[in-house]
Formats: sequence, C-alpha cells, structure tokens
Amino acid sequence: MKLPTKVKLVDVGPRDGLQNEKEPVPAEVKIGLVHRLQDAGLKEIEVTSFVSPKWVPQMADNAQVMAGIQRKPGVRYSVLTPNMKGFEAALASKPDEIVVFGAASEAFSQRNINCSIEESIERFAPVVEAARAKGIYTRAAISCAVGCPYEGEVAPERVEMVARLMKQIGVQHVGVADTIGVGTPVKIQRALEAALKHYDIDDISGHYHDTYGQALGNTLASLEMGVWQFDTSSAGLGGCPYAKGATGNVATEDVVYMLHGMGIDTGIDLDKLIDAGKYISDFLQRKPNSRAATAILNKRAG
Repeated sequence: MKLPTKVKLVDVGPRDGLQNEKEPVPAEVKIGLVHRLQDAGLKEIEVTSFVSPKWVPQMADNAQVMAGIQRKPGVRYSVLTPNMKGFEAALASKPDEIVVFGAASEAFSQRNINCSIEESIERFAPVVEAARAKGIYTRAAISCAVGCPYEGEVAPERVEMVARLMKQIGVQHVGVADTIGVGTPVKIQRALEAALKHYDIDDISGHYHDTYGQALGNTLASLEMGVWQFDTSSAGLGGCPYAKGATGNVATEDVVYMLHGMGIDTGIDLDKLIDAGKYISDFLQRKPNSRAATAILNKRAG
C-alpha cells in the first residue's frame, strides 16, 4: 500500500460550513476564522461565495470578508461563483481560485438549480473561460457523487459524465463530493475511479461529509488510491440541509490527527487548528464537532 507522503487540505469551513448557520455570522468573525486557519498552516481556504443573498443570506458580506483578510503569501483564497454575475462580482476581490459545482444526480440538479446536469455545466462554461483568461485557477465540485437525497444511489457512470463535461469546459481540478455523507470506502473508490478517467491524480480531491461516520474511512480509502487533496471543515462546521440531524463536513482536526498519526505531512499545526475551531465554535455557542478537538480540549482542561 503506497500512501502519499504529504496531503493538502482545503478548509471549506468559512464558506461551506457557515452558509448553513441560521443566525448571521458577522464579517469580522469570518475574517478572524480565516486568519486563524492560515496561522495554523492552511494553504488553501474556501472563503465565501458570490451568490444571490436572496438564496444564501449568510454570504451577503462576501466582498467585505474578502477585503478584510490580511493575505499570507503562499495561501490560495477561493470563492464559489455559480454564474457570470457571481464571477463578475467576485473579480474585484481578487480570488486566487473560483469554484463551480455540478451534481452527478439529475434529480438534485433539477431541484437545486432547475436545470439538467448538462445545462448546468453549459452555464459554467463562460465562467471558467473568463476565469482562465484572467489567470484564475478553476476548480469544480461534483456533488452527490455517490448518493442523492431524491434518487438514492448514484452510479459511477454519472460521475464520469460530469468529470468529462467539466474537462471539456476547461475546469482544471475536480472534487468528488459525497454531499449527504452516505458513501462507504468502496463506493468512494468507484466514484474516484470514474473521475480519474478524465483527470490526473494530482487534479482530483475528495470532499466527504460525515453523516454516517464514514468520512475518515473514505479518506483512508482515497489515500490508498493515491489521492492527496481533500476538502475539510474546521470544527466540522456545516450541516446537511437534506438529512435531518446530519453532521456536515468532516472536521479538519480529525483528518489532520489521522494523517499525522500515519506519518503523513500536512504542514498544519494541530494545536493552532484546534484553537481556530474553538474560536468559531465559541462564537456559535456550541462545542466543536470534532472528536480530536474534543479529546485535546478535554486534555487541556484537565
């Protein structure tokens, strides 16, 4: 079993995590989280999304947050831009990377954005083209890559189709996302194999939700295939609006603890990362949704 010697983590907490909060989180708190994450050694942070505040009111302060960050050299700041309007709004804040997303489930695509998978990707084509013309890196998430809240299990062939279409419009990197957290190691490996038909191992990442407690196992199964890039969320921020009581993204702290215990380098200081997760959890008035953070915070208190 040849595992990667280093792993790159993209912390999606400030965007994917906080967009699910019921109460608005002030811009200065979001900026504080980004600063603490970069101080902990994270080199990739998904900061916000440029979407209509009507749909995602939590991200209405996108420009303010981007303007307030003291950028660190060597850190890549990404934003979600689902359409040209969002991309044009994002340009002024100089993102290093833009993210688009297409579902591998036809029902999810119809319910979420009222169009087919192919139509959704056609909409992203001008966004990707405009970003690349300006030298901005382009990443896409393939959501519902193993399961969908409306149509159940999703076949790997669907993932292969979305990866192919993303490649055709010029997307440089794809993330295979288990949006509702129903995946298990073998299903995740099949979805990754499907995406690998169109993307190199260096241009692919895993994005796993921990709804059924499978995210760490799915991460390990991906590492065994040579995948070395993953999206994670500090303090396990983010719920899943489609699965009642479900936890959201896998906690960055838990993934880092596992990787460091396997001798895999992340460049991240686990103690500082736990402080970052505690900072946002304290603001939200709840405990971090991370086993490793809970254990280490209990140890500190003891």
